Amino acid sequence: MKQEFNWHNIDATEVARILNVSIETGLSSPEVEEKTLKYGKNVLTKKKRQSAFARFLLQFHQPLIYILLAATVVTFFLDEIVDSAVIFGVVLINAIIGYIQETKALKAIDALEGSLAQKAAVIRNGKKQIIESVEIVPGDVVLLRSGDKFPADIRLFELQDMQVDESALTGESVPVQKHIDPVPAENVLGDRFCMGFSSTNVTYGQGRGIVVATGDYTEVGKIQQSIAGAQDLETPLTEKIKKFSHLLLKVIIGLSFILIVIGLIRGESFGEIFMVAVALAVGAIPEGLPVAVTIMLALGVSKMAKRKAIIRKLVAVETLGSTNVICSDKTGTLTENQMTVQKIFAGGYFFNVTGLGYNPEGTVELNGLPADLQLFKSLSLCLQAGILCNDSGLREKNGAWMIEGEPTEGALLVSGYKGGFKLEELECDMPRISSIPFESEYQYMATLHGGVQQIIFMKGASEAILERCNWMYDENGDLTALNKTQILSEVEELASQGLRVLGFAMKYPATELERVNHEDTGLEMIFLGIQGMIDPPRKEAIEAVALCQKAGIDVKMITGDHAITAASIAEQIGLQGLRENGKLKALNGKELQLLDNGDFGDAAESVAVFARVSPDQKLRLVKALQERGKIVAMTGDGVNDGPALKQANIGVAMGITGTDVAKDASDMVLTDDNFSSIEGAVEEGRGVFDNLTKFIVWTLPTNLGEGLVILAAVVVGSQLPILPVQLLWINMTTAILLGLMLAFEPKEPGIMDRPPRPAKQPILTTDLIMRTLLVGTLMMFAAFGLYSYEVDFANQSVSYGQTVATSVFIFMEAAYLFNCRSVVRPLNEIGFFTNRWVFFGIGAMTFFQLIYIYTSVMNTLFNSSPLQMDSWWRIIGVSVALFVIVTIEKRIRFNLSKPTNK
Repeated sequence: MKQEFNWHNIDATEVARILNVSIETGLSSPEVEEKTLKYGKNVLTKKKRQSAFARFLLQFHQPLIYILLAATVVTFFLDEIVDSAVIFGVVLINAIIGYIQETKALKAIDALEGSLAQKAAVIRNGKKQIIESVEIVPGDVVLLRSGDKFPADIRLFELQDMQVDESALTGESVPVQKHIDPVPAENVLGDRFCMGFSSTNVTYGQGRGIVVATGDYTEVGKIQQSIAGAQDLETPLTEKIKKFSHLLLKVIIGLSFILIVIGLIRGESFGEIFMVAVALAVGAIPEGLPVAVTIMLALGVSKMAKRKAIIRKLVAVETLGSTNVICSDKTGTLTENQMTVQKIFAGGYFFNVTGLGYNPEGTVELNGLPADLQLFKSLSLCLQAGILCNDSGLREKNGAWMIEGEPTEGALLVSGYKGGFKLEELECDMPRISSIPFESEYQYMATLHGGVQQIIFMKGASEAILERCNWMYDENGDLTALNKTQILSEVEELASQGLRVLGFAMKYPATELERVNHEDTGLEMIFLGIQGMIDPPRKEAIEAVALCQKAGIDVKMITGDHAITAASIAEQIGLQGLRENGKLKALNGKELQLLDNGDFGDAAESVAVFARVSPDQKLRLVKALQERGKIVAMTGDGVNDGPALKQANIGVAMGITGTDVAKDASDMVLTDDNFSSIEGAVEEGRGVFDNLTKFIVWTLPTNLGEGLVILAAVVVGSQLPILPVQLLWINMTTAILLGLMLAFEPKEPGIMDRPPRPAKQPILTTDLIMRTLLVGTLMMFAAFGLYSYEVDFANQSVSYGQTVATSVFIFMEAAYLFNCRSVVRPLNEIGFFTNRWVFFGIGAMTFFQLIYIYTSVMNTLFNSSPLQMDSWWRIIGVSVALFVIVTIEKRIRFNLSKPTNK
């Protein structure tokens, strides 16, 4: 049913009237049929996708690929079959790799379809029925109990202490206590306490409700629509390569036009000059670039996997390196996802509890020293109450401590253990006789224990506990009148720090009891103290956030938890953002709803903490940041995070706690759910982009030099110094054997000390363009000069001269490879032997070039010839000269300006 009302703001009886249903008898069979025809099945609609063949064809939709395809066709019709086959092979390999990667990414909406419940209990025709959830219609009266999944969006009207895990939808870290009273219309999802939402789970209690939305109109259905509608953004790398490809296309077309005009003026036939233009195009196109980029990104994927980050889309590797905003979830990513007691107020003293998480190692301290429980009666009893008035368990498995039950109760067990108590020993001395389970009406739990003397322990909301207490223990362990004002002040102090506070009390029954009931806990209870707990920040997350912020990356927390808790954790982690009255400002979902687009964008950029936000607001925050030129990484684990994960430039899902929807909408999955892994992946991403830049800076001068050699030959009326098939040999072998060695280049020092690379900054800066022109020109003069020398002065054959020119390019590229190991720093700054793969690559390239020169098969295929020793000395000489010249140029630039990598 389409959302026409704010159901959470309407009384349940009015909801029943609007939907024309009796809450006692439910819908009749005719009414179900009518509503099914009107609203359809309770399923999520599949979106039509492109066919597999269409997605494969789209892999060819790139400017560089267009040029290569054109060259394939032209060379084929010119009977250059080898050239044509090699060029097309390059294109096909690149398309297959891209298609495989894209196919793996198209599962987000499919995962959502499995989020609806399979069976549901409803009242129809006055009787209880078990039906398939797909058959549910608006107006159905649904029965729910612990363990059930909500089959649709439901307005609750009858409850017995129902608690619901809504973390997948809202991000709320603890189960939500439900009630039936209407709430304000402006309340965000996490605060609509009278509603239950499709895909969430009942963890405790039972109840009934009326279905108000099914299928696509549920909150999870709206998320599906948001995921389907989220933009598929181009990554910084794809944008840069696209711009570079368009520029290259224009240059090639321009040079080819000039070449044809010159050839025609010189009186050559159009067919001959067109073949020369094809040679120029083949030389100018970096055929190895698409494959090299794919392989370098794949190597980046391997490196990131070692740092707990699994990359689902290759381009995400580079995107991480350009990220300048990380929007992170709180629970489990920035925090331990393990509630931990940190403060205890008992007997007039504040005690600190050391240690993090569920590991019971730690102590209860006063003024930095372990507290002697013999001296602090109230503390001792408060810890015992936390252990015994408790239904959870603590156990160790494979070296890790885990809680069986509620996280808050688990935290109380751990704090008790740190105080020196053990559950088994206490249960032996004070066995439980009976208990009062927690009920929302009373807001507490109580247990009756035997032993030497019966004792009642109670825990719950501090206000509810204080209402039943008249006494407390003072500093000396003596009973004194309860000072409620003081206790409430301490509760507020802990709550202001983002701690969740529970109160504890006890009582010795005047007469022996068989069972404990609410009358036994009504008055005369002795207040023992309060324990304040929080899901603490990860130590490694604090360090990682500091590194990211130092690297110019803004870190923002977007969570479903409450603003006070979120802001407190953000302060501890060290987030930087807008502050008010000396404290980090946090905006909640209600406040965001009131902002217009301009103010919303300002808030997205300046505020660091966003709490109680809806899925739509998460998506809007990501879009607002992107509209301001930010490259956004978004983390998440729930269904509610799906749209924002897909919209972000890079979506990061949690591998341990993440839902299938979150994982399938993401580009990267963290295997340890740890923010520090994101920082590590960003570092690797920057390294990958650096190495990609080095490869492009290394390969372009060769393509420029090859194009200039062809142009120079036409201008002077010479035969081609290099044939098209020889150009392909140079471009493909050097890209794999030489250029790819740069993928193994270690990350340069200070890589996380510099700001992110601006999204609009091209791959080639002015300095790099000047170096490309310098090196390309030197290669052209060396190759054309030595070709001319061999043919015109040494009386060698044309094929001999072409072999020399081919070798000049290859060995000058090998020499230039050392210069490209850092774009800015001279070789001595990074270490000559820090990348031993470079020497392996040069050795392998030399081996294959010798085969190219000295074997008859290669002589026949590529029109090459064996070389004499004096030709080798000239080839080595120009290669060394190139290395020296570029080294001097880099040293001059390094000394004149501060390097960007420093």
